[in-house]
Amino acid sequence: MATIQQIGENEQHPDVALVNSARAGDVQAFETLVNKYDRQIFRIAQHITQNREDAQDIVQDAFLKAYEKLDQFQGNSKFYTWLVRIAVNESLMRLRKRRTGKMVSIDDDIETEEGSVPRDLADWSPNPEQNYSQAELAEILRKTIQGLPQGFRIVFVLRDVDGLSTEETAETLGLSVPAVKSRLLRARLQLRERLSRYFRKKKAGEK
Repeated sequence: MATIQQIGENEQHPDVALVNSARAGDVQAFETLVNKYDRQIFRIAQHITQNREDAQDIVQDAFLKAYEKLDQFQGNSKFYTWLVRIAVNESLMRLRKRRTGKMVSIDDDIETEEGSVPRDLADWSPNPEQNYSQAELAEILRKTIQGLPQGFRIVFVLRDVDGLSTEETAETLGLSVPAVKSRLLRARLQLRERLSRYFRKKKAGEK
C-alpha cells in the first residue's frame, strides 16, 4: 500500500518557514513563495483552461486566495501541493463560468471517458524524433495534451509534466491513488494513440 512520504521529525521543508513568516505579516516571505512557484502554477492553469489570459488571472487569484487562507494550511502536505489544489479549483471555476450551464468536475470523466480509450492501440512510429525538430515535437506534444479529456489531462499534467508524485496528485485532486493511476494510464495510452495517429498522417502526407 502506497504511503505519502513524510518529512523527518527534525526536518522542515524550507517553505514552512516562509509560510510561518508570511502568517506573521512578512510580505517579502510570501513574495518569495510567489516567485518560486508562479511559473509552475501558470503552466498548470494554462493546460487546464487552454487560455493564456485566463491562466494569468488564475495565477493571481490562486496566490491571493492562498495568502488569505494561510491560516488554513496545516502543514500536513507540501505548501506547493496545497497551492496546486487551489489553482486547480480556480481553473475549474473559470471553466464553469466560461461554459454557462455546464458543470465541470474532475470526477465527471471516469464513467464516460474510460470507455473512450482506443481498443487497438497503435505502436509508436520508430524514433519519430529523428524526423522532427525538438521545437516541432514540443508543439505537437502540447497540442496533443490539450486534446486529452479534461480529467485525464489534469492528472497527466500534474504527474508527468509538473512532476508531482502519484500520492501528491491524488491529494491535490481529492482522488484515491488507484483513481489517479487509472486516469494516468489512460491519459498515457490516449496520448500515445493520438501521437501515433498524427505521425502516421504526417508521414502519409509527405509521400
